[in-house]
Amino acid sequence: QLQPVESGGDLVQPGGSLTLSCTAADFILADYAVAWFRQAPGKDPEGVGCMRSGGGTFFADSVKGRFTISRDTANSKMTLQMNSLNVEDTGVYICGTGGSSICSDQWSTVDRWRYWGQGTQVTVSS
Repeated sequence: QLQPVESGGDLVQPGGSLTLSCTAADFILADYAVAWFRQAPGKDPEGVGCMRSGGGTFFADSVKGRFTISRDTANSKMTLQMNSLNVEDTGVYICGTGGSSICSDQWSTVDRWRYWGQGTQVTVSS
């Protein structure tokens, strides 16, 4: 499985939480990084965060302190834990993978990431 597969998107009220998962065979390799982007209709993709193979992370200012990324290497899975959600967090959340070195400066540039999933819808609404 080279293309990541996302799951966990749902409708949630403001202030609520969701956990998204991203699974791909690449995750069992020590030298791969993973990233989350999100995209609202008619808008450009927005970087959410990324994790290097060694565990280092970058997050967008808009989600710092609310979102966390973890990696379950044994199960080839990355999770995005989202807390204190607000309506601006609404969008299609897309998982990407690539070489570990791209989770660094300019990580949020879409073209840096190699494999992409189809996305999972997150809707925050009262």
